[in-house]
Amino acid sequence: MPTGCHPSAWPRNLRRPGLLLSVVPVLLLASAPAHAATGPLDLTGSLAGFVAVALFILAYALVMGEEKLHMRKSKPVLIAAGLIWALIGWVYVQAGMPIDAEHAFRETLLEFTELMLFLLVAMTYINAMEERRVFDALRAWMVRKGFSYRQLFWITGGLAFVISPIADNLTTAMLMCAVVIKVAVGDKRFINMACINIVVAANAGGAFSPFGDITTLMVWQAGMVKFYEFFALLGPSLVNFLVPALAMSLFIGNRTPEGVQEEVELKRGARRIVLLFLLTVATAVACHSLLHLPPVLGMMTGLGYLQFFGFFLRRTLPRSLERKRARYTRLGDDKRLAQLGSVLPFDVFNRVARAEWDTLLFFYGVVMCVGGLGFMGYLGLLSEALYTGWDATWANIALGLISAVVDNIPVMFAVLTMQPEMSHGHWLLITLTAGVGGSLLSIGSAAGVALMGQARGYYTFAGHLRWAPVIALGYVASILVHLWLNAGSFQVYG
Repeated sequence: MPTGCHPSAWPRNLRRPGLLLSVVPVLLLASAPAHAATGPLDLTGSLAGFVAVALFILAYALVMGEEKLHMRKSKPVLIAAGLIWALIGWVYVQAGMPIDAEHAFRETLLEFTELMLFLLVAMTYINAMEERRVFDALRAWMVRKGFSYRQLFWITGGLAFVISPIADNLTTAMLMCAVVIKVAVGDKRFINMACINIVVAANAGGAFSPFGDITTLMVWQAGMVKFYEFFALLGPSLVNFLVPALAMSLFIGNRTPEGVQEEVELKRGARRIVLLFLLTVATAVACHSLLHLPPVLGMMTGLGYLQFFGFFLRRTLPRSLERKRARYTRLGDDKRLAQLGSVLPFDVFNRVARAEWDTLLFFYGVVMCVGGLGFMGYLGLLSEALYTGWDATWANIALGLISAVVDNIPVMFAVLTMQPEMSHGHWLLITLTAGVGGSLLSIGSAAGVALMGQARGYYTFAGHLRWAPVIALGYVASILVHLWLNAGSFQVYG
């Protein structure tokens, strides 16, 4: 058995319909013998294993074609996950070991559930801040300032880098993209370059915080890197953003776009919701660091903070409206008086409903697919090939490049499932490379895919690809800086 691939570290899955009915009868003969065994069966050479791999490849091909097919990415992986675990269940029933398969499935599901609830609370807070117009106010302030194109390029990139560690790279990228589109209306070349810069900055900023990306959250929840230890990646992440940004900024004219005036008034409670989100983050960190309990406990407690505050906002809404009505009447502000008639009470559950459910369901499908493949033994083979056949440094760099095509979530989940024997520096390295490797292609990260839809016709795959060499230069530079700055963390294994 490969190092670091003990059965307790295995569980996961894969995909695809059609063939299943014709394949199932043969599985009995192609699978492991039907006698009691200790640990999971090795299905890597069986027909069931080959079908599972084919299902996963087919499902992921459909995911990668989301932009062309206009089919949500969660659909194929959900089907694949169900079919892969059905294959596993069938084989284990025939082998007289149904409890083993059930236990593996439950373990995998538990891992997903912790991450899903954590993400759901974070998404709910982000949606609440959006509903209270926090992001609209930030965008309006930037638009009113009348920055030049070059200033706008650096400001949106810099803010993406700074905000993404807290608000996640996807939300941050979409916010900054909205600013660019509104200010540089119709300037296709600038919008494309600014969007590339935003994607790179958001992914780089998300790499040094557990809240910046799903992969960093996974590493933190798995206990591989402590909360404060992520900040060792701040320098490498900053280099990853600055190298391509400096190169691209040389090709941006210093023109000033036409001024756009937009007034945005924060809704009641907006600032307090931001403070509650920071308190929620602190609670999650305290649960993990001080009490050694899963961070999701702190996040769910934080959801309770928001619910109580939502109750307060609803109960005090009539008095607040009365005070505003009296003030606007006194000032003769008919426009704001009319707006008061459309004010709706704050509802936490509306914010929960507006979470990015396609992303959460996609995450479920990926986790269960990869978990199933791991339980079949494929991650053990991959671990042996990468981390025994190669040096861990080169393996982690290669996985970062792979994440530009395959998406960093299954890559990171596979590594965490394999749990190869690596130094702390190597765990930080795979966190960095999986986080920023997706910037090499527009389809390599959730931020890039989202912006292709948001800035359709302006930010494209081909437009991003033209700047891939300088982005790759930033990728290499960030790795070298990590190997230099954090050299001491590569010394001790365990």
